[in-house]
Amino acid sequence: MAGPRTPYVAVVGASNATEADIEDAESVGRELANRAAIVVCGGRGGVMAAASRGAASAGGTVVGILPGLDRSDANEWLTIAIPTGFGELRNGLVVRAAEVIIAVGGAYGTLSEVALGLQAGRRVFGLHTWEIDGIEPVASPTEAVDRALAALGVP
Repeated sequence: MAGPRTPYVAVVGASNATEADIEDAESVGRELANRAAIVVCGGRGGVMAAASRGAASAGGTVVGILPGLDRSDANEWLTIAIPTGFGELRNGLVVRAAEVIIAVGGAYGTLSEVALGLQAGRRVFGLHTWEIDGIEPVASPTEAVDRALAALGVP
């Protein structure tokens, strides 16, 4: 008999993030791990590192899909580091590897991940991020996680 399905949630945001976005992303990562979700991210700094750190602090699994070919470019909290050599094109892999996306803050790379995710039919929940059609705004890290997991039918 199969157990409960494990949700894969991408956490995306700027590598040069604000302190508030760093705090929010760490909370999102920790809450996802506490709820047995796998965190998928770009694997480097800023929001990616914060979400990774939060998930790792709660014993979670974090998959980082790296833009370069060198695993040593990964942040230290990843469970699995996947080098691609694709540069920013790896953003498509990040959103395709996940079932739902949480965007925290962000710059143009985040916008590309949001657009690629929406194009792929993923639901995107945004915490202080781009205000565009398709992004479902949330007011807190807890609301982001609650709504993302509810979208997947995970209690």
